[in-house]
Amino acid sequence: MTHLVHNVLTIAGSDSGGGAGIQADLKTFSALGVYGASVVTALTAQNTHGVRAVHAPDGAFVSAQLDAVFEDIRIDAVKIGMLANAGIVRAVAAALRRYAPERVVLDTVILSKNGHPLLGADAVAALREELIPIAALVTPNLDEAAVLVGADALAADETAMRQQGEALRALGARAVLMKGGHLGGSQSPDWLIDETGHHRLGGERIDVKDTHGTGCTLSAAIAALSPQRQDWLSAVTDAKAYLAQALRESTRLQVGSGIGPLHHFHRWW
Repeated sequence: MTHLVHNVLTIAGSDSGGGAGIQADLKTFSALGVYGASVVTALTAQNTHGVRAVHAPDGAFVSAQLDAVFEDIRIDAVKIGMLANAGIVRAVAAALRRYAPERVVLDTVILSKNGHPLLGADAVAALREELIPIAALVTPNLDEAAVLVGADALAADETAMRQQGEALRALGARAVLMKGGHLGGSQSPDWLIDETGHHRLGGERIDVKDTHGTGCTLSAAIAALSPQRQDWLSAVTDAKAYLAQALRESTRLQVGSGIGPLHHFHRWW
């Protein structure tokens, strides 16, 4: 029997430095054995030091890309990243309602790693109201979760992480992965909150300089693995293991003089 190669779509922005966004997603898909398709929602001028400029197409062109992909290609999972503005959020939400892919992983990209705003207030509202209810899994960091649930402060401990995760599920997401990287300390615990309960996924904090594209890579890995695993817990667990090794192996690359990328192809290079 011929092995089925799954097709996974990334809907995200382009990173001219190659470490995050569409580029990181497609590298991750390939590394994890799936075919990657892409819908570009923004062009960024960026390198390892940060984002210099952003250019977004209009929502109609994003819709045209989505229709072209879904009308021809069987899509087994979708990863959503940077969406740039409210018009693009609504265009993506409308297409997902039309085509109803089974597995949608939403990485709620609101700020770049260096604090550059990537989503305005009206787009955050559209994300909350139109995309979160469609998502099978939402993967916010602590900053993003606080914005999305309207909290006065970031979660300062794991109890607050779980509470904010439940608040996000109440907005309609079937599952939420609360990423604890911003908690500080020697551990970097995440919490997966779904219909089966609360699952703690521990992890030692990996002390490396080059962490650009970490969030993009994790959500892309989860999307890539979701058709290959029996549930979200196993997909997230294996995605975290892939990410951890990509971080450890990042020291083998020499890309830029700022915060460089992960080593997505560490198993082969």
